[in-house]
Amino acid sequence: MDVLARHLTAPTAHGLADAVARAVASGALEPGVRLPSIRTIAESLQLSPTTVSSAWATLRRAGTIRTDGRHGSFIAEVATPLSSGRYRRAVGDPVDFALDLSTGVPDPRLLPSWGDALRALGDSSSLHSYLDDPVVPELGDVIRSTWPCSPEQLTIVDGATDAVAAILAQLGGFGTRVAIENPAFPPFLDLLESLGMRPVPVELDEHGPVPASLSAALADGADLVVLQPRGQNPTGVSLVPRRARELADILTPTGAYVVEDDSLDGIAGTELVSLSSLLPDRVLHVRSFSKAYGPDLRLAAIGGPSRLVGPIQERRQLGQGWSSRLLQRLLLRLLTDPSSQGEVATARATYTSRRQGLVRALDAEGVTVGGDDGINIWVPVLHEVSALQSLAANGIGAAAGSPFQVGTDAAHRAPHIRVTAGLVAANVEQVASALGVAARVGGPIGR
Repeated sequence: MDVLARHLTAPTAHGLADAVARAVASGALEPGVRLPSIRTIAESLQLSPTTVSSAWATLRRAGTIRTDGRHGSFIAEVATPLSSGRYRRAVGDPVDFALDLSTGVPDPRLLPSWGDALRALGDSSSLHSYLDDPVVPELGDVIRSTWPCSPEQLTIVDGATDAVAAILAQLGGFGTRVAIENPAFPPFLDLLESLGMRPVPVELDEHGPVPASLSAALADGADLVVLQPRGQNPTGVSLVPRRARELADILTPTGAYVVEDDSLDGIAGTELVSLSSLLPDRVLHVRSFSKAYGPDLRLAAIGGPSRLVGPIQERRQLGQGWSSRLLQRLLLRLLTDPSSQGEVATARATYTSRRQGLVRALDAEGVTVGGDDGINIWVPVLHEVSALQSLAANGIGAAAGSPFQVGTDAAHRAPHIRVTAGLVAANVEQVASALGVAARVGGPIGR
């Protein structure tokens, strides 16, 4: 309190925030120091609790302090450098495999041609303005027409990871506990680490997140939930309606927000089951278009309550401003052109057939794989490194499973590898045989 009193020059929210910032800069308040309660500070410095709360909100946005629920507020540690460690460990260094199934990317031969769509763009005044709506209105209308529920507001960002990063920065802070599926998409775990957030694992079964596991994560203090509702990467698990209702019942009495990442729009073989129709005021739904229309399109939509989407769009105005309207108009053309939609429909059927074919062939090898959608499969093995080495000897690349897993040490982790089944276009039995051998390195593997 003495430190704050010495640095306080004005009895206002701005003055108190400035006092804390200058005390931190001078070293008088060090990272990790727990701050007194708002009431204690207000009484000691003769300020109103509202003034102190406003100062704390300013300091949280600036990253100077962090709030850890009932444990109080603390001077924030030095920001952690941005990390892509898990993602890099999952895919490894570039290797020229005869068949690289480590990447998780779509088959370029199944992406729709952009030629006609690019030629059809023509000239548009919206491509030369800083002042137009950040979302091309016609694109917004088309996306809204197939959204799982009618969103109060919709905005466009630069891909699914950009969307999740913006949402996490808006709704969470240093120390925020985030319930996330286990296994999870490694870039999301890298994001949490870079933001100083703590992932709390939620286990999966064949119907989606396990209710008891979600309850435990919420009891552990999680107030954000990140999930993939269909074709979950890496498992391929899709949420079913009954499970969605169970999860919504668990979430309803809490204040937790939900972030849904649907990366398979256009190529998914299953119907989307979204919590946004059950908890419309608490869910931010993200739809990515990269898997179906091309990774370099770099576009995703965020839809949900205006009070949540609006601040995300406003914050973007201070940085990149908007996602390229040129790319938005290209996406609009691809979404509405019958020829392009025919190509996407062919891709959808092909991916479904490839996944099912590889799963059946693996079953014949004695290796059972779960999930029902997407371009990836989650293959159980006896020893991760040995399995990857066995595949490499056969010219096949796969992704290590450990970077996908949350909160489990190596001694208790169920070893897996992720395989991009959507890239297995031929020789399915030979690929399955190589995977079967890799899965059994070290001894027999049971069902």
